[in-house]
Amino acid sequence: MEPGGYRWWYLDAESDDGQFGLTVIAFIGSVFSPYYKASGRGRPEDHVSLNVALYGPKGKRWAQRWTMTERGEKALWRDTRTLRIGPSQLHWDGEALVIDVHEVNALIPLPVRGRIRLVPQVLGQRRFRLDPSGKHVWEPLAPRARVEVHMTDPDVRWSGTGYLDANHGSEALEDGFADWQWSRAHLANGDTAVIYEGKLRSGEDFGMALRIGTDGNAEVAEMPAAVTLPRTLWQVARTTRADAGHVTRIRATWEDTPFYSRTALATQFWGEPVHAVHESLSLDRFRSGIVQWMLPWRMPRRL
Repeated sequence: MEPGGYRWWYLDAESDDGQFGLTVIAFIGSVFSPYYKASGRGRPEDHVSLNVALYGPKGKRWAQRWTMTERGEKALWRDTRTLRIGPSQLHWDGEALVIDVHEVNALIPLPVRGRIRLVPQVLGQRRFRLDPSGKHVWEPLAPRARVEVHMTDPDVRWSGTGYLDANHGSEALEDGFADWQWSRAHLANGDTAVIYEGKLRSGEDFGMALRIGTDGNAEVAEMPAAVTLPRTLWQVARTTRADAGHVTRIRATWEDTPFYSRTALATQFWGEPVHAVHESLSLDRFRSGIVQWMLPWRMPRRL
């Protein structure tokens, strides 16, 4: 990977009963790392991490965890089927992506251990440029999947629907973008809706609304109407899309940080009510001095 570059793999899932959720992001050249930024971004392989977030009902805080420990190049090992970051790894066994998690919770040092298994139901067929120069690329790898979660710490087990994609780029994320809004939802016929939009650092807008079929091919769809959601507690602006006249409901705010939010929504795309996963990212906020000072508290570095 070239200096200044990055690559990440993103998974989200929600239990069939709607009570639990998770996200997993494996980073090489961690885009949110204050250490990578401070180093001058010369060695992306020296800034790797596995971010695991477990979400549960408000009354079951014991089931919630968040971890993102950064490690150096010696902790990274990979081949065509396996990505190992410290004691954790992602492995493709020919049928499923198997994620073995051995991490420690941020702030309160509780163990985060267990196995997550993602079985693709649909495989994406192409990748997409997010900017005109192609410095930032997004690829929906498995836009629809089944996910099995067997965590031992905390003791949580569930099955549900999931989604897997990947991003890579050749420059810092904040050099390419000012902000973005992203959401995905599964439709009743097996298709997946993905809406990706925002503002480039140049000031230009970018955006796409895609309908990914069960064959993995993506078709450009009509962009639904803009919807402004309430700001988070950290006052991060959240906007999404929905059919005109439809009232979008926040089911849960999964992540609320100074520059980023992840939200579970009940909304409507193209005449169909759906449950969506939505994220808002402010890279203007991310690159501010106060946020850079705060990040190591949530993202410790271990060699």
